[in-house]
Amino acid sequence: MSRRTPRLFAATLAVAALALGACAEKTSDTPATGGSASAAATFPVTVGPVTLEKRPEKIISLSPTTTEMLFAIGAGKQVTAVDDNSNYPPEAPKSDLSGFQPNAEAIAARNPDLVVLSDDRNKVVEQLGKLKIPVVITPAATTLDDTYRQITDLGTLTGHPAEAADVVQRMKDDIAKLVADLPQRSEKLTYFHELGPELYTATSKTFIGSLYTLAGLENIADAADADGKSGGYPQLSQEVIVKANPDFVFLADTKCCQQSADTVKARAGWAGITAVKNNQVVALDDDIASRWGPRVVDLLRTIIDAVAKVPA
Repeated sequence: MSRRTPRLFAATLAVAALALGACAEKTSDTPATGGSASAAATFPVTVGPVTLEKRPEKIISLSPTTTEMLFAIGAGKQVTAVDDNSNYPPEAPKSDLSGFQPNAEAIAARNPDLVVLSDDRNKVVEQLGKLKIPVVITPAATTLDDTYRQITDLGTLTGHPAEAADVVQRMKDDIAKLVADLPQRSEKLTYFHELGPELYTATSKTFIGSLYTLAGLENIADAADADGKSGGYPQLSQEVIVKANPDFVFLADTKCCQQSADTVKARAGWAGITAVKNNQVVALDDDIASRWGPRVVDLLRTIIDAVAKVPA
C-alpha cells in the first residue's frame, strides 16, 4: 500500500483494497481466486475462470501482498515486474507500474503471460482480456482462510503447488503454536489499533481485527461501527479513546506518519491511558500491518509477544 498517498483519511490505505476487492468479487466477468491446487506442477491448470496452458514465466504483480506471496512460494524468478509499492522482498523487480492506477498499455508493453491484481481499477481486467493476457484477482482478505486460499491458488497457477502447500502449512502451524502459548486470563485485555493520527481504526470484523481476536484481545472500536456502515474502519475521537482506556495501543502509522510512544503520550489526555502508563504502546511495521500475505505470522507474533508481557 502506498506510503506516499496523502493521508486525508488514514483508513484509505486499508479500506481501498478491501472495498474495491469486494467489488471485484461481485463482478461477474472479473477473474477471482478459487478452485483447488493441482497435485503436481502440471499444465494446463485452472483457477476459477483462469486457465493457463503452460507455466507463466513473465508474471507482473500489481499488489504488494501478492508479490510477497509469489516470492514465498518460490515463483520469484518468474516475476518480471512488480508495482511501485511492492517493497518486499528487496529483490522484487520494482517498476513504475501502479496498482492504484493500472495502465493496460504499460502492462501489456512488458508482454506478461500472467498479471496478478488485488482489484480491478480503470477497467484494466477488461482491457487486458481483449489482449488475451490472463489476469487473476486476489482481493484483500477478510479471513486467514482467504490468505491460505490465495497462496494455494497462486501456487497452482505458477507451477509451485507443493511449495505453496508448505507455506500454508507452516503459517498454520506457527499461528497455532503462537495462540497455544497465550496465557489464560479471566478478563480480556483491550486495545486500540491506529491506522493514522486521524484516529481511523479497524474493528474485529476486519482481517487485522481477526488477528487481535486470535491474540485474545478486545477491540475498543467495535461499538463505533456496530452497524457496519463504516465498513469496519470507523474514526474515533480522542475523547472516546481516552474514556475507553485501552490496555494497548498498536501503531500502524510509524513509517507513514512517524507516530511513536512519545507522540502518543504527548496527545491531550493520553498520558493517563493504561497503555501509555504501562509502556504498552506497540510500534508495528506499517507494511506488514496492511498486507495479508505470509508475514501476518510476524504481525501476530508481535501482538502476542506484547500481550505475553502482561501478567495473567
